[in-house]
Amino acid sequence: MTSMPRLPTQERCGRFLLLAGAGMAFVLARVAMVGAADAAALDQVRREFMIPSAVVASSPIDRDGLEGRVLCGYQGWFAAKGDGAELGWNHWRVPDRDAPQGSRIAVDMLPDVSELSAEERFASDLVGADGRPIEVFSSYHPATVNRHFQWMQEYGIDGAFIQRFAVNLRHPKLLAKSTKVLQSCRDGALRHGRVYAVMYDLSGMEAGTLSTVAEDWRHLRDRMKIGDDAAAIHVAGKPLVAVWGVGFKDRDYSLEECRAVIAALKADGCAVMCGVPTGWRTLDRDAVRDPLLHEIVGMCDVVSPWTVGRYQTPEEVLRHAERDWAADIAWCGERGITFLPVAFPGFSWHNLNRGQLDQIPRLGGRFLWLQAVGARQAGANSLYIAMFDEVDEATAIFKCIDPPTPELALRFVGMEGLPSDHYLRLTGEIGRLLRGERPVSDEPPAPMAVRPN
Repeated sequence: MTSMPRLPTQERCGRFLLLAGAGMAFVLARVAMVGAADAAALDQVRREFMIPSAVVASSPIDRDGLEGRVLCGYQGWFAAKGDGAELGWNHWRVPDRDAPQGSRIAVDMLPDVSELSAEERFASDLVGADGRPIEVFSSYHPATVNRHFQWMQEYGIDGAFIQRFAVNLRHPKLLAKSTKVLQSCRDGALRHGRVYAVMYDLSGMEAGTLSTVAEDWRHLRDRMKIGDDAAAIHVAGKPLVAVWGVGFKDRDYSLEECRAVIAALKADGCAVMCGVPTGWRTLDRDAVRDPLLHEIVGMCDVVSPWTVGRYQTPEEVLRHAERDWAADIAWCGERGITFLPVAFPGFSWHNLNRGQLDQIPRLGGRFLWLQAVGARQAGANSLYIAMFDEVDEATAIFKCIDPPTPELALRFVGMEGLPSDHYLRLTGEIGRLLRGERPVSDEPPAPMAVRPN
């Protein structure tokens, strides 16, 4: 859209943060060759981390379908020096030759770690008003991930799509971290009665490499038994797996490769969700102008168009819902496909990409709330919130803090004086809105004090 500032196709595609027929057999036959040492290291990671869960759900979990659910994207990509992942400050900092430390801060919001134990906290180089280092967390720590799923339960959020970046799957350390996070998410979902699904993100993948996805899914199914547990989302009686990044016009890989991966997953007995561009139906804007995209979407059980950054004001939100979402829902309804719209609380890309601070303001939650209202009025009955833990680009809905000093307020988006759990609470209320448990209103629920621990 020409009226938009330059925003990412998706908010999770920073390559600089990464280290270094249509059936399953056809796709696996084309897996890219890796060196013997790398192959051995990858196999060792799979043996160590890809194991079934020992957690048993304490009560029955309704894992069937998406109707009435509010689900979040869960990045789980943060690492900290000393957390055991051996990935340094991955996603907290970005390499920068001009910076004194050779790197600079890469996030635009600061997490609230007040409820985390001492071993879950890691001191950053930022200094608070009390002169002490501001602390952050690591997604590699199972207790932290479990706490996030506990928050989902406490605030009525149904569950999460666990991001799994395909470009990381051939790197042992990144595969280990990603798999441990997935393991922790599944355990957290089982403990707290939430649901989850794996979402493969194709960002950064090169032509001829998408077979990595089918190979990894085979390992997750065979070794971890992903999809078999009580918390795995099912659609039409089949475990749901998402493939994000299909049909965007800035990708190296082809639509034919995407079709082969989706066909392989379907042949493996899965329901498939397809993450597509905003212009997927009309084949314009951020989408490729190729009708094959419609054929691919038609293969899927769920379609979810990415809208982060596609509108920036309340007026644009409601116009998008009326113009795009309503027609998208009608198109999907004619074909028996579930439509899952995406909503986001705001956007900022200042520290990571030198963009404008608070580029799309949150407006105290009104911006997010109106997206839910627009989706509901367009006919949607479920919603994907981007994202649970995305502080890189200030789309997080989990507990965050206001910048503690005037200097930091010039560098970070805050909570506008609202309680740290405001967006968790608001997301839970969005679930009630979608289920018809509260009336539709243009104004979000009034903020309340933080719930006691």
